[in-house]
Order: sequence, then structure tokens, then C-alpha cells
Amino acid sequence: MIYRLLYNLLIHLLSPLLLGLLYWPKKGKPSFGRRWPEHLGLVPASRQDSPVWLHAVSVGEMIAATSVIKALKAEQPDLPILVTTTTRTGADLAEKLGDLIEHRYAPLDFPWAIALFLRRIRPRALLIMETELWPNWLVACGRKQLPVMVLNARLSARSAKKYQRFHGIFQLLSANISHISCQHQADADRFATLGLAKDKLSVTGSIKFDIDYSDDVRQQGQQLRDQLGIARPVWIGASTHAGEDEQLLDAHKLLLAQQPDALLILVPRHPQRFDHVAELITQRQITLSRRTQAMIADAQVYLGDTMGELPMMLAAADIAFVGGSLIERGGHNLLEPAALGKPVLTGPSVFNFNDIYQRLSENNGLITVQDSHTLVDALNHLFKDKASRLQVGQHALDVVKNNKGAISKTLQHINNWV
Repeated sequence: MIYRLLYNLLIHLLSPLLLGLLYWPKKGKPSFGRRWPEHLGLVPASRQDSPVWLHAVSVGEMIAATSVIKALKAEQPDLPILVTTTTRTGADLAEKLGDLIEHRYAPLDFPWAIALFLRRIRPRALLIMETELWPNWLVACGRKQLPVMVLNARLSARSAKKYQRFHGIFQLLSANISHISCQHQADADRFATLGLAKDKLSVTGSIKFDIDYSDDVRQQGQQLRDQLGIARPVWIGASTHAGEDEQLLDAHKLLLAQQPDALLILVPRHPQRFDHVAELITQRQITLSRRTQAMIADAQVYLGDTMGELPMMLAAADIAFVGGSLIERGGHNLLEPAALGKPVLTGPSVFNFNDIYQRLSENNGLITVQDSHTLVDALNHLFKDKASRLQVGQHALDVVKNNKGAISKTLQHINNWV
């Protein structure tokens, strides 16, 4: 009880800062518009009776959730599902599911906000993607005897140590959790060490391996490649961050010195950075074409300044570099290009995807680079040696195919609660 009182005192004291971070306008940052009160629990009532509530905080979690939702609706077409996200970019992705779901913004973890949300939505169960745990959410669901299931859960050794240090907080979180489907046995072992009952734990594998691109994505990728140039060498820098775009552009300038017709598709992770990255490109006197503008035929960099089109752009490239890895960010999902049979390049910072990194690396589906110089070396090698490029891409695809099955195992557990 004392932990919850302290926690609630703290979040209310910090609420101006939290709300400022969420709503403060930035250039290129999409607005929540008139829907911002939903974060305070002021959501429209659900059009459906007693929906399953699935929460996916942002884009990464929403990508994994999309596969689960489609599989769940295939099994139970009449099952009502309401999805919440915290971010606008996550909401934009959720809305691509159309009539399969309803979408609301998630309530912030104020007791009164979650109480309002539950009163208006009246869910039958809560499914949480990837260990996004909030104390007041869990307590409120416990009081209403709502099953709470965590899907695709991870618990790193570092996070487990933090929970051990503040074990009362973990007990507050775990007391109202019905089941946790873990990605790996190591995750389940860490949860068990913290005191979670073993009958509340299962190991289902990572849902991310069940990635499956539609024929439409592949066709759109081919159409884009036709526009960009079939014969030219094309690589993509996906989900890049500040301090990383500069390194990729430096590598591309070095690559252009040896392969003048090479093209870099550059896709920054955050939309508010699109214009700044465009400036970085022009400052280096590199010819720029933007996705949102008319195509420039001889462009040396194609800036992906839209949301939700990364799969198509990955499909259009020969080689994929996955961002968040040349800076201390921990990387992004390496399986997105792997599932398209692309050779995967990454920097050394991959702690968010260690297991996926290890599997790809051990099966020769991935190349690790340290900086712009080693990056251009890897690009030159792969572009000059087509057989090697295709082989690395095939190895990456094999890793994805050989680790599928998490969704079917996850659905077996979901069906016990919904």
C-alpha cells in the first residue's frame, strides 16, 4: 500500500512534466488533435459490447499486435477488440486495421483516468504487449476481476535486478496479472525468480518471428524499385536516429565515390526529424528526393518522410541497415528486412534485440559494422558479390521461417481468458 501511495503522489507531482513531454509541439511531431482528453480517460464509449482491450504503446508494439489481432479475428470473427496506444504514430498504425478493431488513446496511469476509461469501455480482459506494466491499471483491473495477460513479454537481466531492488513494486505489479507469455525461457526464469507463480508463466517464443508480409507490400516495393532504378545499387537505412543519419550519409558519400549510381533510401525513426534530416542531406551536397514530393530521377538519397511505408521501402532495397544501433539506443527490429530476404546490417548496439541478433549472426544472416568506414566496406562487398548478397539474405529469411509459431501458442493462452 505504501508503494502505491508514494507512486501516486509522485506521478501527480510530475504530471505537468509528463503532460508536457506528451503534448509539447515539435516541428514534424503529429498532433493528437481533439482526441487528447482520451489520455485522461475521457474516451467515447465502445460501440461494442464488452470488448477485449489490447494495449500496444507505440509503433513497435503495434506491429507485433497486428499479427495477433489478425490471427485472433481469423479464429473468432465476432470477437470485439479495442486497441489503445499512447502515441499518435502507434494510433496511425492501429487505424490501418480498419473495422477489425476500435481505437482509443490509452489513459495515463492516474487512478481517476483508468477508472473513467474502464467505466466507459467495460472490457472483458486486458492484453498487454511486451511488459508495458502500469500499477494503477493493474490494480483497477484486479478490483473489477478482469483477466490481465502480458503477451510477447521480455525481462532483461538489468530490469530483473531493478525489480529485485524494489521488490514491493514488482509485487504491486504482478499481484493482478493472470498470465505472462514470455518470449524465451530466460525471461520466464527471471519472472519466476522475482516470485511470479510458475503456473502463471509460459514460453511461447517471439511474436516478431511470425512477421509475414503481404503480396501487396512486395508488389508496392517492386513498383517503387522500378521508379528508383532497377539496375542501380540500392540500400536502405531504416529507423535511424540523430547522430546516426550523419554516419550513414558519410558512408553513402564514400560509396558514391566507387559506385556513382548508388542510392540510399533513408527512413528516420521519428517524423519530427524528417525536415532536419533533409537539411543534413543537402548540406552534404547530395541530391535529394523526398517520398512526399515529385520523384527526382538522378537522386542519390531518397528520404522516406512518411509513416507506415517502411515495409514497402525495405522491399525495394537490395541491402538493409537497421538503425538505433550505431548509437547507444539498443537497435530496432532486425526481422523486418530479414523476413523479406534482405541481408541485414547493424551497428553494435543491439541490446533490445539480443536474442534476434544472436540467431541471425550465428546463421550468417547479418553483418555487424562499427562506423561509417566499416559500413561502406560491407556495402561494397555485398554490392560487388551478388552471390554473397543473396546468400546472406536467404540465411536471414531462413532464421525467420525456422522460428515461427509464437502466435499460435499465444492464442492458445489467450483463449483461456477471453
